[in-house]
Amino acid sequence: MALGAAAGSATSRYDCVIIGGGHNGLVCAATLARRGRSVVLLEAAQEMGGAAVTRQFAPGFRVSAGAHLLHLMPARLLHDLRLESHGLEWAAQRMSTTALLPDGDYLNLNEAAAGQRLSAADSQAYLAYAARMRRFAAALAPIFSRVPPRLGTSAWADRMALLSMGWQIRKLGRRDMRELLRIGGMNVYDLLEENFESTALKGALGFDAVLGANFGPRSPGTVLTLLYRLAAESTGMMGLSQPKGGMGGLCNALAKAATAAGATLRSGAAVTGIVVEGDRACGVTLESGESIGADAVISSADPKTTFLRLLGTRHLDTGFVRRVTHLRDRGLCAKLHLALKCIPPFIGVPEALLRGRLLIAPSLQHIEHAYNHAKYGEFSTAPAMEITVPSLNDPSLAPAGQQVLSAILQYAPYSLKEGWQSGRQRLLDVALDTLERYAPGLRAGVIEAELLTPPDIEREFRISGGHWHHGDLAFDQFLMVRPVPGAAQYRTPMQGLYLCGAGCHPGGGVMGVAGLNAAQEVLKWDVQSS
Repeated sequence: MALGAAAGSATSRYDCVIIGGGHNGLVCAATLARRGRSVVLLEAAQEMGGAAVTRQFAPGFRVSAGAHLLHLMPARLLHDLRLESHGLEWAAQRMSTTALLPDGDYLNLNEAAAGQRLSAADSQAYLAYAARMRRFAAALAPIFSRVPPRLGTSAWADRMALLSMGWQIRKLGRRDMRELLRIGGMNVYDLLEENFESTALKGALGFDAVLGANFGPRSPGTVLTLLYRLAAESTGMMGLSQPKGGMGGLCNALAKAATAAGATLRSGAAVTGIVVEGDRACGVTLESGESIGADAVISSADPKTTFLRLLGTRHLDTGFVRRVTHLRDRGLCAKLHLALKCIPPFIGVPEALLRGRLLIAPSLQHIEHAYNHAKYGEFSTAPAMEITVPSLNDPSLAPAGQQVLSAILQYAPYSLKEGWQSGRQRLLDVALDTLERYAPGLRAGVIEAELLTPPDIEREFRISGGHWHHGDLAFDQFLMVRPVPGAAQYRTPMQGLYLCGAGCHPGGGVMGVAGLNAAQEVLKWDVQSS
């Protein structure tokens, strides 16, 4: 590898140093090491995984602390890194989604696809809608998995990339192309209203367009976020899945793959700064005072942490700093963990469906009303929720006969008007009351509860704003302008510094594509500079 500027008093030196041991950082480390680069990955926490870690939250009870399901990671990435040979096992695959309804009934989407529990008109409409959205997702998937082109350049590589993006859409055919262009900027509320009658079906489908986002169903662009999710899912092979041992099981396998390839992984190694010499990033300094030199510094931290705290604004021009400062990255979700004495008693839902994904999103209006509170710095008094009971599939997560419940709550704003010191217990009570309505007796079975608000997520996982996507997925923070112009192809204005986290294209979720693409960009620079 071509050598950059010397790192002064560096005590060690590598081709590449990676900041952060989340799944993207681990994928990046494994990819670079497999291509013969000397790599060190530095993680501030005591174990690898970032927000995709499994940890104990009550004596004997373990849970995936952040993300709790795997469905976005491409099958080819799992295969190329040989993760199953490194210990990755599955507690459940192809998990179903079941929408819980206030009257004690439920709607399972697998059954709906088979024509059950819907009117004849909605059954036919759902089959047509699902097929059409799958076609759109398959067309968009290659766009989301590649390095996005730069805008406003005359380079043929960028022109060809733009033409390729256009061709992916054009080859859908005239009718589907027109329909994709029509709905791409729509809100999901209008899209579902024009397709279905069933309130429950519309609520369940609309929830996936706003999960983890600062949007309600009526927000413009929510069809785009839904297509993003579907496009990422289309590259997988297992649908909604739960790794054995929680999401930490996946990251443990990634860590072993990186180590087997020759990467050095260090936990408890907090980076406090990026070293710059001769207008080039050439290493990092650690909290311990140690300095590590490198030809390439790759950060999986969020953009604000990377540019404003670790690099420092003095190394960047004012316009770029302003764009980074104004990134919208305030989280709007809380995470709830419950240690339970027994299986949660959801009314009328068979245990087989409890092993899948459960939603409390009975209508689009319900979700929109929940979102309305967040606009004014309040949490919802009737939150929409994504729920799993992971211990049903993996008994190792809880003591014998007892269970773990994991839920994402929409919406809980980062900046709560009343403050989280007093608001935390009130939101916990609201969440438990909501669950009690669908599972009478659940409250009495709670042994211990943990609620992570966006500020908690920010503190525990070192994510600015507590946003798991490291920034909203919106038209102005998407594709070739993600996270901001000037840093949208994993490279940054600072030579030698790269990004590989969820703040990059294509975005958040446990996907690994950003880490893979960033590694390929580092390798491309290596060839060009040799």
